[in-house]
Formats: sequence, structure tokens, C-alpha cells
Amino acid sequence: MLTVMSAWLPGVAHAWWQGDWSYRKAITIDTTPKGGNVAESAGRVPLLIRLHSGNFQFDGLQDNGADIRFVAADDKTPLNYQIQQYDPVLGVALVWVDVPQFPAGTTQSIWMYYGNKKAPEAGKPSDTFDPDYTLVYHFEDTSGTPPKDTTAFANNAQTAPARIAEDGILGKAAQFNGTSTLAVPASPSLAIKDGGAFTFSAWVKPSALAAQSLVYSRRDGGSALLVGIDNGVPFAEVDGGAAPARTPAGQPVAANQWTHIAVTEDGKTLTLYVGGHQYAQIPAALPALNSPAAIGGDVANAPAGFSGFAGEIDELRLSKVARPASLIAVDAMSQGAESKLVAYGNDEKQSGFGFGYFGIIVKSVTVDAWVVIGILLFMAALSWIVMYRKATYVGNVDKANGYFVRRFREVAGRHLVGLAQIDERSDDGRRLRNSSLYRLYRAGVAEIHSRVDGNGRTLITTESIEAIRATMDATLVRENQHLSRSMVMLTIAISGGPFLGLLGTVVGVMITFAAIAAAGDVNVNAIAPGIAAALLATVAGLFVAIPALFGYNYLLIRNKNVTANMQVFVDEFVTRLAEAHRSPDHSLAGE
Repeated sequence: MLTVMSAWLPGVAHAWWQGDWSYRKAITIDTTPKGGNVAESAGRVPLLIRLHSGNFQFDGLQDNGADIRFVAADDKTPLNYQIQQYDPVLGVALVWVDVPQFPAGTTQSIWMYYGNKKAPEAGKPSDTFDPDYTLVYHFEDTSGTPPKDTTAFANNAQTAPARIAEDGILGKAAQFNGTSTLAVPASPSLAIKDGGAFTFSAWVKPSALAAQSLVYSRRDGGSALLVGIDNGVPFAEVDGGAAPARTPAGQPVAANQWTHIAVTEDGKTLTLYVGGHQYAQIPAALPALNSPAAIGGDVANAPAGFSGFAGEIDELRLSKVARPASLIAVDAMSQGAESKLVAYGNDEKQSGFGFGYFGIIVKSVTVDAWVVIGILLFMAALSWIVMYRKATYVGNVDKANGYFVRRFREVAGRHLVGLAQIDERSDDGRRLRNSSLYRLYRAGVAEIHSRVDGNGRTLITTESIEAIRATMDATLVRENQHLSRSMVMLTIAISGGPFLGLLGTVVGVMITFAAIAAAGDVNVNAIAPGIAAALLATVAGLFVAIPALFGYNYLLIRNKNVTANMQVFVDEFVTRLAEAHRSPDHSLAGE
């Protein structure tokens, strides 16, 4: 049974990062046309890894996911990562992994290792995002708490959004009501030189399409950089103190729908991206900006004409460089709905056994089910031993019977009882030792030799022939009993195995539902492992019964063939004996 069950399990990998980690999962980045279709390199990318119950079992890890590690394809180089969210109860995790060189037009694999209960937390948020990121807000803080910057620059907000929404594009999101803003203080890392480079990106979900609604605002004297939505039309505006320059209008975005908006400035050109694609572009350079910024509205004491943003904002980032278009496209693709850019492989266990779906089942088996499975394993082993020994025995008997029939045909016409004198140590004796026909023959010959008169003559009458047949029939019955010996173990395995397995399943299901009722937890993750483990007992019962059924039927046919041959031989021997003694005055040939 274990051999069959091991076929369900993944093979052992040839390389392993560190022996302390029991499990790993292959994660493939596919930028070919069949995957994400990214033709140009995006450079260093903080890639989002979405784990959920559809691609990960959340089994074998620490409760907070502290033992997760990411390793490059060489199985040697650890990768920086940040766990944004990890909830094994809901079966959801969001992890950012630092991919040093994002592939273009090809595939690249990384490994996620886990399953080390002693491993400390090793996430490095500040190293996951390259030093050119000056601010990254995930908005995973509690309501009323100013968002914290993930980068090493610690550009934390001074104020909090109106509230934190649970249904962000990536975990939680900041919700704005159109009047309150999120204030970001000035800092050297956020300062922009005259004609400097800059990138803004965020996911926005407007609840209403208002006029001149600002998502990001930064003003310094008469200069300004504004990013917003005007009646559904995304825009970016640069004001260097003269006439402001705004990107031209394009296709409007929809209300109550998440949209990725990004703005890049390389010192000469201001480019607006919507949904990962270029939306608009104007020749413009940024003025020097060293003042505080505002998110979700305009900065304090700003001139009139703009309104606050009403809706949700998630995954807001600022960079001090102009990010390439390929990176903007990768961010929009990987952070939005799950795409073909990232593929999740099967889970592997270092030892190669007891993992995957079967591993989950084994870990959920209760003590009573193990008792039933143990009994079934014993029954399986016993039935296999019986099948092997009986198949070996009947094979030897059938082979020896074939040899005896050939020898009997050779001598029967000349000397009916001649084979009875064979020395058991001779070659003939060794080959006839396992023959059931030979044992019938010797029983008949012994009866013939017991019918010798005072003159040394063998006298066979009609009554004697019937007595000899009765003796040979009795020997035939004993041979059949020997052939059928232990066959009852197979019938027990066939009929009792499934019922015993069903008993284990029923008891396991009862215990599972009782535990669920006691805990008050009715989610599928709590029910499914127990039910699957309970069904393992039934599977074990079938693994006992099915081979036993096949083996029993095979042995039954073989035994019937041997029995038929013995019956035919008894008839033939008695017939030849009657022919040799047609009257009481006749004796055996050769005597």
C-alpha cells in the first residue's frame, strides 16, 4: 500500500538550500508571450508573491510565517523579502521578494523555503526595495495610525487617513473622504532638485468622479507637482512658476474600480501611465521641491481650484529616479489581479515522502484511525504473504504434476506400479516430491500391494478396485485441503478490509464534526483535513481488499486446475487397473 501511495508524492529535488528547511515551492517568473509578455528588462524589481489556498497549503510553517525564505534559482543566494500580510486562518499571504534582475522574454525560477520551527524572522523590508525608492506605503496599519514607510528612509506620514479599508487591492488600503489628507513631511530623501528625476505610483479607487480631485500634491513657493483625476480623467501637472503644464486628457477611469496610476519624470519629459501603459506625455522638467507633500488632497494653504480625493488609495510609492516603462507595466500586472506573470509549482519535501496533499492527510489522522489503519496494514501484509506462499506452492505442484504425467505415460503400459519404486534421492524422486498426482499414485499402489495372497500373487477384484478408488479419493480430499489452506485469510481480507476501513472513516468523521462543534469553527480549512484523513481508512481497506481479491481469484483457478488433474488421474489409474485385472485370475503386468 505504501508503494502505491508514494506515487502521489513529488520527487526529491537534486539540490537543497539548507537542510533545516523541510519544504520548498518553485515560483516561476514568466515574461514570455505565454506569460506576462515583458520584452524589456525591468531591472531590479520588488515582486509581489500572492499565496492563497489555491496555490499553497499554509501547513508546516510557523504561525507568523517567520520561517519563510526565498532563494535564487542557483539554490544558494538568499533573496531579500518583506511579509506584508500573513494569515494562515484565512489562507492569505502577501510577500514582496527582491528580484535583482527581472527577466525579459524568458522564464526565471526562484524557490520559497519553509518548514523550520526554530528559524527566526528574517524579513528585510528596507532591503527589499532598492535605495532609489524614497517612500513606500502598504497601508497595513490600524485605523487612526499614520502610515509607516517601508524603505530605509523612514518617511512616515504625520497624519492618518480617514480610515483603513480591509478590501484594498493588496490587503488593506487607505480610505479618503475628500476633506482630510495624509501629510508627508519634508526630508532630504524626498527633496527634488531643479530638473531632477522622480516617479510616483499608486493604486486608486475613486468613489466618485469629482472635478480636479488630487491624489498627490507637492507645492514649494510658486512651484508645484500635482497628480489627480479630473472628472475621471487622470492627469499630472507641473507648475514651475510660469504657466502650468498638464498632460492631455485621455480615456477616463471608472468609479469604484481599482486603477494603477504612475508618473515619471526624467528631467525632460513627464510621462503619465494608467493601468501599466503610457497614457500621456509632455515635455516638462520638475522645479525644485523641498516642502511637505499631501496624499488624498492638496497641501495646506494651497490656492483654490482643486478638491480632495474621495475613495481608496493603496500601494503608494515615490522614487528619486524615473522608473522604466517595463517596471511600471510589471507593477501593474503583478500587483493587480493574479496574472500569468507568476506561476506557482508543486510543494516539495526534502525527504520526498509525507508531503503534498497526502502529507496533510497523514498529519490529520486521529489515533483511532491509526489503530484501524494499523490493523489493515497487518491484514495486507498477511494476505500478501499468503498469496505469495500459495502461488509458490501451487506453481511447484503444477510443475511436478506435469513431469509425473509424462513419466507415468512412459511406464504405465508396461508396468502400472513401476514408478512407486523410485528412490526419492534420485533426480526423478526430487522432481516428483512436490507432485500431488504422485502422492495419489503412491496411495493407490500401496493399496494394490496390500492385496497379496499366500502365493505372493496380487489379486484385484471389482470390490478391490472400488476400495482403491476410495483410498485415492481420500488422498485427493487431503490434497485439496492442503491447496485451500490459509485461503480463508484472503476471504477475510476481501470482505473484512472495506468494512473495517469504513468503520475507521465513520469514527473519524464523527470525531471531526465533534471537534468542529466544540471549537465553533466551521470554515472549510477546519473541516477538509479531518474528513480527508478519515477517508484514508477506507482507502486503506480497499488497498487490502483489491489485491486480495485478485490474488484469491487467481489462486482459486490454479487450485481448480490442479484438482481437476487429480480427479482425471484417479479415473485413469483405476481404469488402467481394471483393464489389467479383467478377472480375479489375472495379476498385474510384470508380476
